[in-house]
Amino acid sequence: MRYRKEKDVLGYVEIPAEAYYGSETQRALDNFPVSGISLPAVFMHWYAVLKRSAAEANMLSGKLDSRRGNAIKRACDEIIKGKFDGQFGIDIFQAGAGTSTNMNLNEVIANRAIEILGGKKGDYGIVHPNDHANMSQSTNDGFHTVMHIAAYMEIKDNLIPAAEHLEKALAAKSREFSKVVKVGRTHLQDAVPITLGEEFSGYEGAVAFAVKGLKSAADELRTVPLGGTAVGTGLNIPKGYVENALKYLYESTKVRFMRPKSEFAYMQNQMAELRVADSIRALAVIVNKIANDMRLLGSGPMNGLGDIRLPEVQPGSSIMPGKINPSMAEMMNMACFQAFGNAAAITEAANSGQLELNVFMPIIAYNLMFMISYFSNALRAFADKCIKGIRPNERRISAQLAKNLSIVTALSPRIGYEKAAEIAREAYLKDKTIREVCLERKVLGAKELDSLLDPAKQV
Repeated sequence: MRYRKEKDVLGYVEIPAEAYYGSETQRALDNFPVSGISLPAVFMHWYAVLKRSAAEANMLSGKLDSRRGNAIKRACDEIIKGKFDGQFGIDIFQAGAGTSTNMNLNEVIANRAIEILGGKKGDYGIVHPNDHANMSQSTNDGFHTVMHIAAYMEIKDNLIPAAEHLEKALAAKSREFSKVVKVGRTHLQDAVPITLGEEFSGYEGAVAFAVKGLKSAADELRTVPLGGTAVGTGLNIPKGYVENALKYLYESTKVRFMRPKSEFAYMQNQMAELRVADSIRALAVIVNKIANDMRLLGSGPMNGLGDIRLPEVQPGSSIMPGKINPSMAEMMNMACFQAFGNAAAITEAANSGQLELNVFMPIIAYNLMFMISYFSNALRAFADKCIKGIRPNERRISAQLAKNLSIVTALSPRIGYEKAAEIAREAYLKDKTIREVCLERKVLGAKELDSLLDPAKQV
């Protein structure tokens, strides 16, 4: 491999000749061979959108000449299209604040801009990573800002539509199952009747509640600390820079991002990221319960609850022939568990900031982007390959309903709680139906019993 040498404050660094990154990136690659996991390409694409907007604002102010500025814009456009995805390999466990990632991007932008202007990579007299690509910026405000941009755009475009897709699938099943009367269950014990549709309407309503909270939390991401530079004071930015950068950012995203009332609060804390992580965790709690219920309701097929039949998507056992497992619900459970872990990591990182800056932004960014990505995919797969294909096991439902002792609840207003409890207990001990015991005791007439004990009238 051929190398080129670049000099920084610590001395000379050898870099692969074909690499678009520079000395700071190479040092980070050498220093942090930890997990092999980098920030996702989509994060770097949104970061390039921010860098492009900054270049536009700097040119408008006269601080950046148009020759360099247009080359930087063109380099950013190529990064946004994914042309340089292989240049961003810094580990997520890196130096604090995301400085290595920011400089990685600055170096790739600068070296590509140098090429565009006819120079060779590393000739930073033409375009400099710090002086030009990073003009009017600090890692401290830029990395934090792009966390908001990237997370908001991915939530808006992927996670919210995926959650609403699941909500609609549950709503369709609620309507489809509206006439299927079954045994209700509380404490995992038989309870009064409910329709399968009513049961699914509960799932639909819970997801709708979580989606509402997610939308509200995501909206907090539209407030960004752009222009705070190092500590929130805005050192080294020209007049009108932030407003113009946000204007150009709107042109790229069609979303209005805005300045906070206190730059310092947003530089010191990850308030919006915390709220978003909590809202995704809340969605995961709700969906995990639904996945658990699908496994319970579909358990069997011969010796479980068996109220529903889940879609059969793959063989379930390497040793038991013909066994089919609730694979999609199990997948959804595991995605939820992972979301709990991601949210916990974000909480601890946000909890550990000090003074003017939280330096743990890389791990917050990674966990937030990761959970948005896989949870979006998991929700869609769960909706399409599990929920949409569920069928009621009406023979099992009818058999269980006939033995349901809790229908005696409907007799309480007529005969009193204690007498109804005696009847239920006798029916259980003698393995008889509530109707049979009532007729033997001559509690009520057959016609009135049939009316009161009709499960369809109890839902």
